[in-house]
Amino acid sequence: MFSLELTALVVLLVTVAHSLAKPLPAAGSEKWLLAERYLRQYYGLQPGLLGRGQSSDIMHDKIREMQSFFKLEVTGRLDDNTLDLMKMARCGVPDVAEYNHFPKDLKWDHTLVTFRITNYTPDLDEDDVDRAVHNALKVWSDVTPLKFKKLHEGNADIMISFGKKEHGDFNPFDGPEGLLAHAYPPGNGIGGDTHFDDDETWTKDSHEYNLFLVAAHEFGHALGMAHSSNPGALMYPIYAYAGGFPLSDDDIKGIQSLYGPNPDHKKVKPKPVAPNKCDPKLTFDALTELRGETIIFKDSFYWRLHPQMVEPEQTPIKTTWPQIPKKVDAAYENPEKDVVIIFSGIKMWALNGYTLVDGYPKYIHKLGLPKSIRKIDAAVYIRDTGKTLLFTDEDYWSYDEQKGAMDTGYPRSIEDDFPGIGDEVDAVAYHYGYLYFYHDQTQFEYSYSARKVIRIERVNSIFNC
Repeated sequence: MFSLELTALVVLLVTVAHSLAKPLPAAGSEKWLLAERYLRQYYGLQPGLLGRGQSSDIMHDKIREMQSFFKLEVTGRLDDNTLDLMKMARCGVPDVAEYNHFPKDLKWDHTLVTFRITNYTPDLDEDDVDRAVHNALKVWSDVTPLKFKKLHEGNADIMISFGKKEHGDFNPFDGPEGLLAHAYPPGNGIGGDTHFDDDETWTKDSHEYNLFLVAAHEFGHALGMAHSSNPGALMYPIYAYAGGFPLSDDDIKGIQSLYGPNPDHKKVKPKPVAPNKCDPKLTFDALTELRGETIIFKDSFYWRLHPQMVEPEQTPIKTTWPQIPKKVDAAYENPEKDVVIIFSGIKMWALNGYTLVDGYPKYIHKLGLPKSIRKIDAAVYIRDTGKTLLFTDEDYWSYDEQKGAMDTGYPRSIEDDFPGIGDEVDAVAYHYGYLYFYHDQTQFEYSYSARKVIRIERVNSIFNC
């Protein structure tokens, strides 16, 4: 994901540049050219072997070293698994085991580290860039005594910029689809500086290159971190988009061995294992529409789906809504009021877009539910009737949105009124006369007018799994 270039200037400054790189094509004998370049750049293979790679003992030794680091089968041969890994986007610092720092454990000798964004990419709004940088630095300050202060002029410890090709540090970028970014370890002058290739497309989601994720990795280098051999670590050499808190236990141990723990915070939990959208055992906690998007809650994460999004975007709930508990029980949208109601336990929150509405949380009993109800399992608004159905255990209630009151004659049995879906519901949605009930790993497509199930699929069919 990130690649390293060492120039004479960089060596003189005792710095190492890390950059993200995409793979070169390899076919036939070209794979040996790729392997030699890769091993020279990342494993110290000396030049001069070009054309002799297949028969060189040194070459095979370096292949074994790489295979050992990545926990591949150690054969010394350039097999498919090894070649595939060489073609993955990655950071170019020499690979070292466990958590590691640069030579001589370079680190800042002060805990208030300044940063300055000298220019912006046209790919994102300036506010989005500021937010990505702030959140990427916060990843590290959450687990250390480090604090970061933004400067608007003058020199800062970490100077952040976007540039193309030769951009002033004698480590030129190479245009689109090549090196993505590089950073320098702590030190005077260029030390700590972080540069992003503006020939790339920067985003705030899983498309192209996520600025927050790349910045968090690069700032790790700017603070003195090198690479981890733990595939779950932020400082692992290979890049892959992943939502959620990015630091693993390995990253936390590494940065704290340099700066110590954060004395002002409780122990930060390493990133939770994010749910896999194509897990055959996947279940949903809640589902709602939000201004044309579909929001699916699972554990402490949620997915955003939109017709124009190629892949669903996964984000920790707390990242977007810090005030909402990390576990959502139910949610529904009332588009006429442009509001989404989120339930967790005996409380509910209202969203206008992604903004929390003032005056919340409120107790769910304000809706007219008896005090014996301690949580809502699922909720859905039926636009055709103006009613919201609230599912609790084996029963459901009907709430009249216009009157702001529960309908009489409820609760009623789920199993009796919705035959074929069972007696419990985890999540539910409504589209064009059809209800979509989710329970355990099953989605039931239910005709509201015919009162019968017309199709059964796995819950993650919504993700095209």
